[in-house]
Order: sequence, then structure tokens, then C-alpha cells
Amino acid sequence: MTMDINSDYYQRGLELAEAGKYQEALASIQEHLRTAPDNAQALNDTGAILYCLGRSAEAIEHFTKAKGLQGDSAEIVWNLVEAYLATGKANEAMQLFDDMERMGILNADILNRAANVFLDQGNKADAIETLLRSLQVSPNQEILNRMIEVVQTKRPKIAFFCGLKDDTKFLTDIYEYTRYRYLVQLPEFKDIDQMYEVMKTSDISWFEWCTNMVVEASKLPKVCKNIVRLHRFEAYCDWPTQVQWENIDVLITVGNSFVKDALLEQVPDIENRTRLVTIPNGVNLDKLKFIDRPRGKNLACVGYLNMRKNPMFLLQCMQKLHYIDPEYKLFFAGVFQDPMLEQYVRHIVQELKLTDVVFFDGWQENVNSWLQDKHYIVSCSIGESQGMGLLEGMACGLKPVIHNFPGANQIFPSEFLFDISEEFCEQIRSVSYEPRRYREFVKENYPLKNQLSKINDIFTQLEAKIDSQQNRNPADVGLSTESPVSVFRNSIFENDKIV
Repeated sequence: MTMDINSDYYQRGLELAEAGKYQEALASIQEHLRTAPDNAQALNDTGAILYCLGRSAEAIEHFTKAKGLQGDSAEIVWNLVEAYLATGKANEAMQLFDDMERMGILNADILNRAANVFLDQGNKADAIETLLRSLQVSPNQEILNRMIEVVQTKRPKIAFFCGLKDDTKFLTDIYEYTRYRYLVQLPEFKDIDQMYEVMKTSDISWFEWCTNMVVEASKLPKVCKNIVRLHRFEAYCDWPTQVQWENIDVLITVGNSFVKDALLEQVPDIENRTRLVTIPNGVNLDKLKFIDRPRGKNLACVGYLNMRKNPMFLLQCMQKLHYIDPEYKLFFAGVFQDPMLEQYVRHIVQELKLTDVVFFDGWQENVNSWLQDKHYIVSCSIGESQGMGLLEGMACGLKPVIHNFPGANQIFPSEFLFDISEEFCEQIRSVSYEPRRYREFVKENYPLKNQLSKINDIFTQLEAKIDSQQNRNPADVGLSTESPVSVFRNSIFENDKIV
């Protein structure tokens, strides 16, 4: 009998709410909640009523509790986001956008209103992220492109300089990501004077590879924020010892802790002279074709052929594998960088009688296509920052078999590492072969979006410093008259019913 009476309170509350008698409706549903405090739908409805009464903070409390009890409810998530936006809590709303997308309820209107809140608060970084997401949801919003262009003009200008002119592959995705958020350029220059002129017109200069270009740039009078990204080989050269690190705002390292140790060996006090951050490279899974291939006998080794890559040891491993099973084949994709190494490798292939099972296919423009008939991605390198070729091979579905170089266990699961040739053969011949798992490992641990997000965080942190130093009002983006956002509904009630 008590339960029936209690349910009557709830039903009566809904009827009063639909009639616009919110205060009476609130009292009635609260009476229901007194004996049924974990009724998610009643909590949601109470939040809607509180919102209509202008008691948004209390509404958010009820929506949040309801979501904790019934997190898969689209209506609860929607109402919570609406309440967040109405109270200027766009950051909290943004945290729920992935849930909304998964539920199929994320739309351009919600995103555009969130962007307006961010702009009103001077948060240009999250505003532009939200506008870009809105364009993904609904591409035919020409006005958003104009808004983004206006916001970009109010953000720092970024110049990218590449210390290895012919090796911009690690910069491509970063540049593409950044150009949608800032005004960027990747200038060509003939000498340090021309580079300096570009730096003068930029707010942030990004130097890819810590080479002699960084050494020279660091000695110039400081005219902008400077970021240097060091990969691996630079840590073992003397360039870091020559850099005026006090003129570098952020040093990004890519590799494992052994690369950092090598850097600190050269410049022991570097962390007192600049900010040091480690951001692993991300793998662009969209560019790598996954094949759920069966276990086979074709081994792939991708990358330049030099002493560090240690093809000599790989051939010893291959000789032992060939002795056990002559059907296995090894394919190299890359070019030799050392004539003496090439002479030795080709000689020992003949001496070990491997000419019919070891092949040198040269540089591959289309690695996806080349890997299609391969089954293992192998490496005997003595040192890597990450081993991007290995991660990309895994993303395509190849099983990795990796010599245990310093720091390898920080990047790859130990089950894929080997110390001696016997272990190499055991891993190749193991019946364990799970292409989807290899791809999933890369997706979970090294997605490109994680790398780009961390880099963007550095840009926004420097942006805040630049705004502060220039006494720039971060909210002054001049967009209020161009907002494409529709008028916010007066209530969470729609069509005379609680959403």
C-alpha cells in the first residue's frame, strides 16, 4: 500500500510539471524520492523541474546522481549537458560529448552552444576543438569555417622548422593537426638570417630534430617561444651540448628512458635550463591497412640498413631459422647507408647460403602494399626511440619479433622480445598468432590522437603565457555577432513532456 501511495506522488508530480506548476511538482516528486532515493528516472525528472525553477546547481546534482545510477540513459546525459551549458560549465559538458556521440545524440547545436560558452570565457583552445567537432558532425556549416578563421587570427602564429630537410615524415601529422587550430607555416629558408626573420613574425617556433639548426637558433636574440623536438640519434651527438637551452621553452623527447639518459649524460643540468617533456610518437591507424591474416612464413624488416639496425645479427637468426625450416623467407624494405655494411651483408648472405630466402626489395613508397603478404615484423636493432616501423607493422596485423634493445621493454610486451637467436626461432615458430591483438596494442598504447593532444596542450600552455605577456584579453575574439548558435530553449521540457 505504501509503495502505491509513493508511486502516486511521482505520477502526480509529472502531471503538475506538465501543467507548468513546477513548485508543486517538485514537492510531490521529492516525496516519492524520500522512499525511493535511487530511482534514476525520478532523479532526472526532479533535475528537470529544478532547472525550470532556475535552481541549476541543484539540477546538476540530481542529473549527476541519476547518471551514476543509469549511465546509459541518453535523456539523462542530454539533460546534464544542457544544465552544464546553461551554467557556463562547458568543460564539464565537453567531458560527456564522447558518451553523447556513442549514444547517437551529439549534434551541431549542442557543440556550437558549447563553443560559444568557451569563447565567452576566453577559452579559444576548447572553442576551436568544439567547432571542429561540430564540422565533423555537420560539415555544411560554412559560417563555422569563418568563425574558426577569426579565432585562429587571435591565437599564436606557429612556424615549423625541420632540421633534416629530407626527413619531415614525423612532422606531417603534427603540421596537419595544428594548421586547423592556428595560423601555421613550414617555411623554406636558405640561411640562419632568413630563418630568424620568420621567427620574428611568429609567436612560437617549432624545431624538428635537435641539430645544428637548433644550435644556431638558440644563440639568436629571443623573439618568440621556442620548442625543440629531439628524436633519438641527436641524443648521441654533440649538438645538445652546444644549444643555449635557456632560450628554449620546451624540449620534447620522443624515446624511451635510455634516450633521455643519453641526453642527460651529455647535458646533466638540462632539466634546470629548460622544460623537458616526453611525448611518444603516435601511429596514424587510418593510413595503415589491417589484414586479419593467417599465420605464414614471410618475415619483414623495414627501415634504413645501417650498423644500428644490426642486420648482421638478424641474418644469423635467419640462418638458424632456415636450418630448422627452409620455407621461411626474410624481406628487407630499405636502402643501405654504409657501403662497407652492404658489402658485408651481401657477402654473408651468400656464405650462409641464404640467397634463396633473403631478399632486398629497396625503399618502399607504399609500405601498406608491400606488407600485405608478410606475417612477421622483425628487428635486431641495438637502439630505437620507439621503433615506429615495428608499431606500424603491428598495426597492419604482423606479429612483432624484436631484439631486446635498451628500453624495448618500455615500449613492447616482453613476450615479443628476444635475446638470442634460439629465442628468435621459438617466437617465429610459435603457434601463437593474433593479428587483431597486435593492432589493438598499438591502438590502445600509441594512437596518434594521444600524441597530438599532448602537443596541443603545450601549445595552449604557451598561448596562455603569450596572452599574459602581451596583456591580451583572451576573450576578445570578436565573434558575438557572428554566432551560429540557435537560441537556447527556455526549459528542458519539450512538447509538454520532460526530456
